[in-house]
This record gives sequence, structure tokens and C-alpha cells, in this order.
Amino acid sequence: MLGPALLAASRTPRIRDFVTTSRVSRGLVGRFVAGNEQDDAVTAVHGLVARGMSVTIDHLGEDTTERAQAVATREAYRALLTRLGDEGLAAHAEVSLKLSALGQALPEGGAAFALDNARVICRAAGQVGTTVTLDMEDHTTVDSTLSILGELRADFPWVGAVLQSGLFRTEADVRDLAHPGSRVRLVKGAYAEPRAVAHARKADVDAAYRRCLAVLFAEGAYPMVASHDQSMVDEANRLAAQHDREPADYELQMLYGIRTSEQERQVAEGRQMRVYLPYGQDWYGYFMRRLAERPANVAFFLRSLVSN
Repeated sequence: MLGPALLAASRTPRIRDFVTTSRVSRGLVGRFVAGNEQDDAVTAVHGLVARGMSVTIDHLGEDTTERAQAVATREAYRALLTRLGDEGLAAHAEVSLKLSALGQALPEGGAAFALDNARVICRAAGQVGTTVTLDMEDHTTVDSTLSILGELRADFPWVGAVLQSGLFRTEADVRDLAHPGSRVRLVKGAYAEPRAVAHARKADVDAAYRRCLAVLFAEGAYPMVASHDQSMVDEANRLAAQHDREPADYELQMLYGIRTSEQERQVAEGRQMRVYLPYGQDWYGYFMRRLAERPANVAFFLRSLVSN
């Protein structure tokens, strides 16, 4: 119950003002976010790559309400991709896009505008030799996001999709996308969804995740297994062995700053580990979802408030 309650409270302007201005919260956010600026992100990428990991970078920004915001986000990604190419990092670092940051929810022609912006970013990624993955947001965006994915894949077949096992519809979506060469990141989901569209029990979300994983590995897709749940990591590695997958045929993914010792252990055992690395000044929504996902994160935050 804590997660949904925290996500609901996070939409209260007074709480947002407190969290974004508190010295304590801005210190804690450094556990999950590389920093505010491009330099911070690139420095973190160099460090992760030196430790044998790959990276997917998210320039934070959500709930875009003006076209100028979306254009600024697009240009930030273009500049980042140029930098990755210049510094020899493109072979190890891709980018993740939230279409809401590119204008998807704008009232007039938002989806088309987001598609145009995403095309520009995909073109820039292709020019430096890396890839793009479209993040999935709450259930109201799924149809639009998958439609944009299909448009982009016509020209950039390597664009990755993200699906959330917490949604009832996802098993059907996985079957649609589980074809050879299709890059699919499977997550459990970090949004507070209504019971009409999503599993309410953790056990059901987990069971759906396992079923989706089985389809991805069996049908020839390129699974990107995004989970900190050890049982899911172990299941992915078991399925890889069952289907004679080489280490290059799938990857594990974890968030920046979470389970770093496990990330390093998987790399040491010869597996691919990709770290989801966010950066940028608009970190509030991302940070609140990380708190909501794990009670231990909230407890750490509250202890920090009491002790300062």
C-alpha cells in the first residue's frame, strides 16, 4: 500500500516543492541519478564502461506541456549522442526516451510531434553507431507508444520496446513483439495503475513476468531483462541456458545505484549487464518512483530527514 500512496502524494504541489528544495532529498537523489548535467552523465558512463558494463541513458523530463520543452529535450539527446560518439562510448551506451518528454501528451498533434522528435534522435543514434529504447509510461500511453514504436522500426528496426508485466495486456503485447531481432525490455512497472488494467498482487505481477520472459526467450527476441529481483535474474539466466543463448543474445538490466555488487557479479560471470542511468534537473518524478518501489528507500529518506 505504501507505493501507491506515495505516488499519489507525490502529485501534491506542496510535497513536490518540499522534496525538490530539501537539501536532504537532493543529497539522496544522487544515489539514483548521475547528476544534473551532461558532463555528470558522461563521467558516470566512463566509470561504468570501465567496469565492464553497458549503459542506457535517460535525460530526465516528463509531463511536457509546451513544444519548446520537447524540442529542448530532443536537442539534449542529440548533443549527448554526439558526445558519446566523440568519446568512443557509443558502442557501450544507448539512450532511453520517454515520449511524454518529447511532446506525446500535447493536446494538438502530440503523438505526431513526439514521433518526429524521436525520429531525429534515432537518426542521431544511428549516425554514431548506437541504439534507442522507448520507455513505457502509465497504461494510458501504451497504445500510442507502441504505434510510435512501429513507425520508428520501419526505418530503425533496432529501436527497443519496454513492456510492463504488471498490466493485464502485456502478455499479448509480448507475443506481438517477440520476433527475431526485436529488442524488448521487460519490467514489472513503476506506475500506480487501476485494478481494472493491472495486477494488484505482487505474486501475480511476478508470475506474469515469468510467463513473458519465457515467450521472449523462446520466440527469438532479444530480451532485456530489467529486474532487481534475484529470482527473475536467475530465471532469465536459466532460460538462456535452456534455449542455448550466448551471452551476446540477451542482457540483464538494473538501475544506477541499485544492487551494484550484483551488477558486478553478473559481469564477472560473463553476462551482459546494462545500467539504466538517468541524469538531468527534472528528476522529481523518477526519484519518487524509486522511493515508491522499495520501502527501504523511503526508510532511508525518512532517517535522513530526522538526522539533519
